[in-house]
Amino acid sequence: MKDKTPASLAAVLRKHEAEILAEWLKAQAAGQTRRDQLHEAEARAMSKEFLSALAAATQGGSAPGDLRGESWSRVREILSDLSASRAAQGFSPSDTAMFVFSLKQPLFARLREEAGSDAELLGDQLWSATLLIDRLGLFTTEAYQKSRESVIASQQRELLELSTPVVQLWDDVLALPLIGTLDSNRTQVVMESLLEKIVETGASIAIIDITGVPTVDTLVAQHLLKTVTAIRLMGAECIISGIRPQIAQTIVHLGIDLEGVTTKATLADALALAFKRSGLVVTRAKSG
Repeated sequence: MKDKTPASLAAVLRKHEAEILAEWLKAQAAGQTRRDQLHEAEARAMSKEFLSALAAATQGGSAPGDLRGESWSRVREILSDLSASRAAQGFSPSDTAMFVFSLKQPLFARLREEAGSDAELLGDQLWSATLLIDRLGLFTTEAYQKSRESVIASQQRELLELSTPVVQLWDDVLALPLIGTLDSNRTQVVMESLLEKIVETGASIAIIDITGVPTVDTLVAQHLLKTVTAIRLMGAECIISGIRPQIAQTIVHLGIDLEGVTTKATLADALALAFKRSGLVVTRAKSG
């Protein structure tokens, strides 16, 4: 028997829109753990728009649960925007998905009214509506996860940028103090930050201080060498400072080749060398 549920569902949504909307808003509020961040007017507008889009999508004859059709584009857009907004506000996946799942009770109540004593029709309608809402809830959760991952990736990059500040020590000298592990992603941020600052200031010497780097292994050394090479290609000189005795022993033990790379034990030593190569002399002022 041909499934007529999509058209029936659309008719129910349009006929009972006011009742469904009112009961749905109450269900949303009851199921939320972050009610302090929900604005009634905004929730009502979004819910009303979603019901209208859902009615239009089901009227198109798409199979229940198949959200890939063009007729579902507005429904997908609303749920994606909702997920992105709530992910940014710190809502949980459950709170976000509750927007869809809380629609079940008011919708099922209207379907029971329309089916009356026709148990077979009611069973078909409830099953089709359940499949559809579950698929919409799953879509919402997936959209939330993607949005949350995007937010986390953005925050991580911002933290990386904050943890790799390029400091202009003198007119011609830049310094980049590194703290923590140096991995591929951070190396990219380090190179971009340094190269941009070199172009901006015209500096000829860049000091990379690794005093705060806990260990130096082969991978970390390779990342440092890539950064040094990039700096040289920009026409500047690079000095690595913070080579502690333990790190020096590790580098020798691993057979890492730092030939041609200027290294110093402390940032102060590196700065003194940078001044010397820049033709600057630091002297103590005579007391008056």
